[in-house]
Amino acid sequence: MTVKPVKALNDNYIWVYVQGSDAVVVDPGEAAPILTYLQAHDLHLLTILLTHDHDDHTAGVAKVLDVYPEATVIGPQETERFNTKTVAPGDSFTLFDQEVSVFLTAGHTSGHISYFTNDMLFCGDALFSAGCGRVFTGDYQAQYDALETFNKLPDNTRVFAGHEYTETNLKFAQSLEEYPEAVDKALREVSLLSSQAIPTLPSTIGQEKQINVFLRAETLDEFKALRDKRDNF
Repeated sequence: MTVKPVKALNDNYIWVYVQGSDAVVVDPGEAAPILTYLQAHDLHLLTILLTHDHDDHTAGVAKVLDVYPEATVIGPQETERFNTKTVAPGDSFTLFDQEVSVFLTAGHTSGHISYFTNDMLFCGDALFSAGCGRVFTGDYQAQYDALETFNKLPDNTRVFAGHEYTETNLKFAQSLEEYPEAVDKALREVSLLSSQAIPTLPSTIGQEKQINVFLRAETLDEFKALRDKRDNF
């Protein structure tokens, strides 16, 4: 089984989870690049996973289904208009003979979910490398709780986030009066990758514990202060 990124829009990643000639696609915010990828690699689309209801994660669903009408769509309540199967936090289901667990990771949207299977986390906009999503709901407690959920995952968990924000997030960390020592080395490595248009993802939970200032926030107030600074960075 492999997972590959397909670039979409300005800085989105559509993740393609492949076993043999079958594929699962996560958050197709744009149809053209993912259809091109599937057809170029002669892949059969089984399922679309949705993490939340923002256009840059769902806008390609309808056109993808026009080409692959038998594909199922799994998502939270907020994407119900697309779903063939609506899942809730605490649910589990099977993909490629692997159990997939559904976590509530709200804050960015009220019903945002993430999918955890084997050593892989598909987390949409709830967690980025060195960052997290904007709290559009205003529910900072929900986003803080999501980060606590991520902190409890095994260090070897691979983080497949929805956007290429790593370099900017690390530069934000460097702008703080105090920041983790590992940030400097990470930024050098990430800047080199970015200069070559190479994805900086996936990261790992172990890596994020070292460089992600949001995951390292010890209180809700500390998290909110960081998020407010990041919003204005």
